[in-house]
Amino acid sequence: MNGTPLRAQAEAAGRRRKEIACDPAWWHVDIGSTFLRLFDVVEEDNWVRTLRLGFQCVGILYADLGTSPLYVFSNTFKYGVGHKDDVLGVLSLIIYSFLLFAMVKIIFIALYANDDGDGGTFALYSLISRYARVALIPNQQAEDDLVSSHRHLSATRRRAQWMKNLLETSKPAKLTLFFLTIFATALAISDCMLTPPISVLSAVNGLRLRAPHLTTDQIVWITVGILILFFAVQHLGTDKIGYTFAPLVVVWLLLIAGIGLYNLIKYDIGTLKAFNPKYIFDYFRRNKKKGWVSLGEILLCFTGTEALFADLGYFSIKSIQLSFSFGLLPSVLLTYIGQAAYLRTHMDDMIISNAFFESIPSTLFWPTFVLALLASVIGSQAMVSCAFATMSHLQTLSCFPRVKILRTSRRYSGQLYIPEVNFFLCVASCVVTISFRTTGFIAKAHEICVALVMVITTLLMTIVMLLVWKVNIWWIAAFFVVFMSTETVYLSAVLYKFTQGPYFPLAMSAVLMVIMIVWHYVHVKRYKYELQHTVSPDEVKHLLERHDLKRVPGLGLFYTELVQGIPPIFPHLIEKIPTVHSVIVFISVKHLPIPHVDVQERFLFRQVEPKESMVFRCVARYGYRDTLEMAGDFVATLVEYLQYYVRDLSLYCTAEPLRTSYPSIRIDSFRWEKKPSGRSGRSGHGHGIHAEEMLTPIQSFSELTMHQVGMSNRLPQFQTAKMNLEEMLRIEEDQKVIQREVDNGVVYILGETEVVAKPHSNLLKKIAVNYIFDFLRKNSRKGEKMLSIPRGQLLKWGKKQHLITMLVKPYINQTNTLKTLSMSYSKCQCTYLKAYKPLIYHVPSPDAWTKTDTRDIDPPIFKEEKGIERTR
Repeated sequence: MNGTPLRAQAEAAGRRRKEIACDPAWWHVDIGSTFLRLFDVVEEDNWVRTLRLGFQCVGILYADLGTSPLYVFSNTFKYGVGHKDDVLGVLSLIIYSFLLFAMVKIIFIALYANDDGDGGTFALYSLISRYARVALIPNQQAEDDLVSSHRHLSATRRRAQWMKNLLETSKPAKLTLFFLTIFATALAISDCMLTPPISVLSAVNGLRLRAPHLTTDQIVWITVGILILFFAVQHLGTDKIGYTFAPLVVVWLLLIAGIGLYNLIKYDIGTLKAFNPKYIFDYFRRNKKKGWVSLGEILLCFTGTEALFADLGYFSIKSIQLSFSFGLLPSVLLTYIGQAAYLRTHMDDMIISNAFFESIPSTLFWPTFVLALLASVIGSQAMVSCAFATMSHLQTLSCFPRVKILRTSRRYSGQLYIPEVNFFLCVASCVVTISFRTTGFIAKAHEICVALVMVITTLLMTIVMLLVWKVNIWWIAAFFVVFMSTETVYLSAVLYKFTQGPYFPLAMSAVLMVIMIVWHYVHVKRYKYELQHTVSPDEVKHLLERHDLKRVPGLGLFYTELVQGIPPIFPHLIEKIPTVHSVIVFISVKHLPIPHVDVQERFLFRQVEPKESMVFRCVARYGYRDTLEMAGDFVATLVEYLQYYVRDLSLYCTAEPLRTSYPSIRIDSFRWEKKPSGRSGRSGHGHGIHAEEMLTPIQSFSELTMHQVGMSNRLPQFQTAKMNLEEMLRIEEDQKVIQREVDNGVVYILGETEVVAKPHSNLLKKIAVNYIFDFLRKNSRKGEKMLSIPRGQLLKWGKKQHLITMLVKPYINQTNTLKTLSMSYSKCQCTYLKAYKPLIYHVPSPDAWTKTDTRDIDPPIFKEEKGIERTR
């Protein structure tokens, strides 16, 4: 692999380690550069950036809220206006509902309940998971709390401790919290199927005022064409779409605000009386049950606020609050007020069905229609962005099959594009438009999603306030009572019309929930099974000391989901193919309930006994918004930190290094003592954590010591620490062995298992596991593609019949003697057997491989199982 980028990166890492080891004052440069990087971040996060993001907010988040005037009054008064003051009553409900739910709850409360800048129901669940262990997968580690961005604090208040104990000790509480989260997620995705049709269809319907000959079918197909074009440009990314659409939305908001002000002055300035909440009570007193049922249509005025919260990761709190308060709010309120003023003087039924377009001055109809059409298309962008972010969160928490995720912006990591989800939403939106055909039916289906997500968000935010926020309990009680009571009233009005449309999104949500539950259930069961059948240390030692086991040159990366122990598939691999690489690393890719994990805190290592076997375990930790690197970059970083680990394992660990976590800079206090062997070891742990894995150094040990005990009086003592020459040579030799095996070749080994229900399982479990999960697994993205593993370096091992490729190539030196055997897998195909019975092959002795040239040589000799044919 000479000359490859991997080799170059590894050599650069080696040079950097030598420079650090030789320069005791290296930390001056590192701290200075770190400070400059932090300063750059502060400089970047200024008002220029806030204004830039605020401008993008208009194009991405507010078009949906800004186009709600197209259909709110028309759907509320679809049967006509019974009393002139009913218009004031509905307008008053719209004003205060918009202020209460959109501005107070979401903009000025919910945005602060974010998970390091990420919003939405899954972000709330992740935030709760950081303060209480509510995850259903038992892969939590003590070192996870030491990640600098984890910010895990102990529950100090009595109410927080009570809530923490309830969530951690009660399995029904964990399950309820999990089901509420995925239910809200399923509703949000279902809402993404409804927002584009209702917005675009409402705008296209305005054509009938100037072209009354258009039929409903023609209106529907025009809408479908626009939707297809909209989803076709999603691959450009939110960043580009935001800058493209934002000017149009700004013009749209200014235009409808001007039209609203014009109508208010021209027709009825007295409409401003709607700011008096007295008209709300008068409206309910006159209309009684009919007024209560109309709440379902009124809540459409703040649809899109939950997606705004979920899309927080695309922007910032300041940018959203600024653009909402001084841009969207006055514009939308003026539009509703202007429509109400026009309706109070034009109350016939025909006008009510086209309230927005009839209130437009005739000279501005066509410009307004074009902008309305564009704004309605843009309004769907917030929901599509929400769907992409939500699907990414689902995948990292093992709640959804693997899909392809693309990052569309280098500047903002939260901006995603998922081709499969985009195609699904496009098809679903077109089907909804063709099936429902009118905005009335789509609006009823839309209402149930908005109402249920509002209620679930309030419940999760209340838990966050009790568990995380240090807020007076009376404020929390006021928040819960005010919002839960009002949202329950809106929800009851929507459920009353269940048979008229709300059943559709609930049915779609049920399908999505089945997918999420089945996928997560099987994932948890499989993890627990492997955890219960991990290979004991004695068995691992026995396997590695077998006389017939051959060690071939190269680095073998064995991927497993287990964060502790050796997976049970490893003995089967040794039994059937008694050949392993000179250096083996068992890798577990794990996502923490935080948005990001710094690369310096990514890897946890532990060496598997015996030490001379050169077998390690590694946990690679990521946040749910982190991007998995390409395989080559991942290996280069892993090898660099593995060599750090090998060095520090000998230099700084105690007499029992395998049981103690490596110290972290977040530990507040610990004590160092001089060991007789000349090592500096830690005798106490600030948190009292004794975990199986060892945390790789976050920084060099000299900087770590400086942070904890002070530079002036501790650095000289560290510089005088001595180590015998033999130990230094052994460390250097171990590092050279690792680098040499990386140069010989890297092979990625993926173990796959076929999950089937037990024979005595009930029918429901058999259907879920043997059919639903099996179908999802076969149609999901393969693990090697998610990890960006080169096909020529891949070995898949498992129960299912699967074709792999293998090529064995020797490395011949100038004297024509075999020095190494690097294994990559590309040409010769062989077939797996079920029940961990793949084809058995034997690698001949090195003498049989001596050649005089570097041409491809024959593959290993295969011994075929009975009934199985080898394919070449």
